[in-house]
Amino acid sequence: MNRSRLVCALALGLLSLLAAGRGEPAYPGPEKISSASGQFVVSVTPQNSPFYRRPNISTNPAILRLDASLLAVSAERFKASLWRLLGLPTDAAWSGKIFLVLHSARSMDEDVVIASQPFLHIWNYRLELPDLVTRNRYARAFSAVLLLEIANRTTSTATPPALVPSWLADGLARQIVEGEPASVILSVPTKTVNGLAQTRINETKRGLDPLAAARRVLQNEQALTFDQLSWPTGAQVNGDDGGVYLASAQLFVSELLALKNGPVHMRELLAQLPRCQNWQTAFLAAFHEQFNSSLDVEKWWALRVVNFAARAPGPRWTASVSRDRLNDVLAVPVDVRNASNALPTRAEIKLQAALKNFEPARQVEILETKLRDLDLIQLRLASPLAGVANGYRTAIREFLETQKKRTSLRQKKNGAADLSKKLDVLDAQRRTVEERLQRQMPNLPGQ
Repeated sequence: MNRSRLVCALALGLLSLLAAGRGEPAYPGPEKISSASGQFVVSVTPQNSPFYRRPNISTNPAILRLDASLLAVSAERFKASLWRLLGLPTDAAWSGKIFLVLHSARSMDEDVVIASQPFLHIWNYRLELPDLVTRNRYARAFSAVLLLEIANRTTSTATPPALVPSWLADGLARQIVEGEPASVILSVPTKTVNGLAQTRINETKRGLDPLAAARRVLQNEQALTFDQLSWPTGAQVNGDDGGVYLASAQLFVSELLALKNGPVHMRELLAQLPRCQNWQTAFLAAFHEQFNSSLDVEKWWALRVVNFAARAPGPRWTASVSRDRLNDVLAVPVDVRNASNALPTRAEIKLQAALKNFEPARQVEILETKLRDLDLIQLRLASPLAGVANGYRTAIREFLETQKKRTSLRQKKNGAADLSKKLDVLDAQRRTVEERLQRQMPNLPGQ
C-alpha cells in the first residue's frame, strides 16, 4: 500500500481488512435482524455494556445506545440520506451486503472497525460497533462503509478494494448529522412513560442550515487548506482540534456538491477510486471539468472559504428592527371569517391563543416552526432582546421535549397551560425591555 492509501485509511480511524476465506462470515450471538432492503444484517452478542447505567452516559445526547432492531432501521435511513446527497434514486440497486456486528462497549473511546470481505464476485462488508458510541463516530462509520459499497460495485474481488478519502466520508457524515431529520439516527430508550418506551432521538438544529455548526467553528478559526484536508491527523478526525477539520470537510463536500453536476462528479469519484493508485488522481479524473490540477482545487477552495465567511450572519440589528423581527416571529398568522360565507382575512394571534384553541399536533407544528425562526434570528437581535428571545427558545424547547413524552390528552393540555403561563411572563419581560429601548432610541446609532 502506498503512502497515500495508508494515511487515508489511518485518518479515517477505520480498519479495512481482507477476509482470509471466502463466503459470508459467521457472527456471534443468536440474534440476527435483516433491514427492510435486506442490505443490512444486524447481529449482536446479548450482553449490555457495563457503562450503560452511568448517569453521564444515559443522559448524554451525543452518545448512542445501540440496539439491533433500531440499528436496522437507522441503517436504512442513513443510507437513504447519503444516497439522496449523491443523487442516487431510492430504488437504485445495491451490490454488497453490510453485516453490522454489535458488541458490548469495552471503553467509551472504542474505535469502529470496517472489514471489506470478498464473497464470490462481489464485496461484502463487516462493520463492528460497540453498543455505546458517539453520534459522530457512528455517522462517520456508516458514511465510510456505504461509500465503500458504492465504490466497489464494479470492482473485482481479485483486486484490492477501494479506500475512501477521509474528508469525503467525514464531510458527508457531518452533512447528514446536521442537515437531516433527527430520526435518521435512533438510540435505545432510556426510560418508559406509562409503560411505553420513550425512544430517544438525538436532537440538533437540522434542516434549515446544515452548515450552521460549521459556520460557528469557522467564524473563529481558519478553514483547512485542500492539502491539509488530504492528510488529517487522528486528533482532527476525532474533533480534538475544536472541530476545524470536520467543519472544513463538511464545507468542502457541500461546495463540491453545489458545483454543476456535483453529485454526478462525486459518484464518478467513487467509481474511479478502485482504478487509481491514490484518491487525488481519482478526484482530478472525476472533476476534470472544473479542475486541471491540485493547484486549481486549492485556488477554488480558498475562494469558496472567503465567500462562506462573507455569508456568515452580519452585525446585530438595531433595537427597532430587533423588536419588529421578534414580534413577527412570536405572532401566529391565521385565517379569520367574519361570516360563514365571507372570504377569509389574514390576522395574527399570540402563541397563547394557539395553545388554547389548537389541537396538540397543530400546537407542536407551530412551536417547532417558531423555535426554528427564533434560532435563526438569535444572533442578529440587539443584546437586551436577544436575552428575552433566548427565554422563549428555552421555554418552547422544554415544552416540545416534554410534550413528546406525554401520552394522554389531559397531560398535553396541562403542558400547554404551563407553557402559556411561561409565555405570559416572557411577554411582560419583553414589553419592559421594549419600553426601555424606546426611551433610549434617540441615543442608539442608526436611529
